[in-house]
Amino acid sequence: MCSLIALLRPGQNWPLLLAANRDEMASRPSRPPGRHWPDRPHVLAGLDVTAGGSWMGLNDDGVVACVLNRVGSLGPAAGKRSRGELVLEALDHAAAGDAAWAMADLDPAAYRSFNLFIADGEQAFWLRHRGEEAEAVEVMKLRPGLSMLTAHDLNDLSSPRIARYLPRFKTAPVPEPEQGDWSAWEALLAERDLEDPAQGLTISLPSGFGTVSSSLVAVPGRPRTLRETPRRPIWRYAEGPPDRAPFYTLFLG
Repeated sequence: MCSLIALLRPGQNWPLLLAANRDEMASRPSRPPGRHWPDRPHVLAGLDVTAGGSWMGLNDDGVVACVLNRVGSLGPAAGKRSRGELVLEALDHAAAGDAAWAMADLDPAAYRSFNLFIADGEQAFWLRHRGEEAEAVEVMKLRPGLSMLTAHDLNDLSSPRIARYLPRFKTAPVPEPEQGDWSAWEALLAERDLEDPAQGLTISLPSGFGTVSSSLVAVPGRPRTLRETPRRPIWRYAEGPPDRAPFYTLFLG
């Protein structure tokens, strides 16, 4: 179960702030975010070596996309396409709204169930594919504020992880990307639950499934005047569980 926290605050210098932990089998090979696709030089994203797609990425237009499995849908299935393709297809668009509505035309039968998050500095969307019985991929626009997504629905308090961590992120100090201060969010991403290892934000299970990387992303707003220097998105990445692996900073460009 991956976790994604999104703070949408239109009109700010940094209107979109994201925190995400990727949970996956430790044996599944991957590469850190980079420009791994020659046919998509505008895309910076992590590479899933096995299927060739990604779990999270950002393009040169400031669109970010992240895919999460839904409950009971871990791993591939015969006859289904890789959900990692969805991130790359979303990042072919220059605006989050265009990407979201284009992805709404997907054939649900081609994929196992998923949650797909697509956003830029102006809008954010949650796309839900419920599974085998789904007739369509649903598109929902997020309201400004802080939201959390896991294998359940957006802000679904029936998820123990969301019930525990959504209130804590809401009350945590907001990151200051230009000062490099993400300390409160980093600490939350790194928390483990020793009594129930599946419910912390960082997990490690006997099966080999666990938190394999972590990301913090800031997407800037557009310059308000011709004299204002455009900001570049910031991506802080930890290659491993964030309670053990240090974050380092990537700049788009």
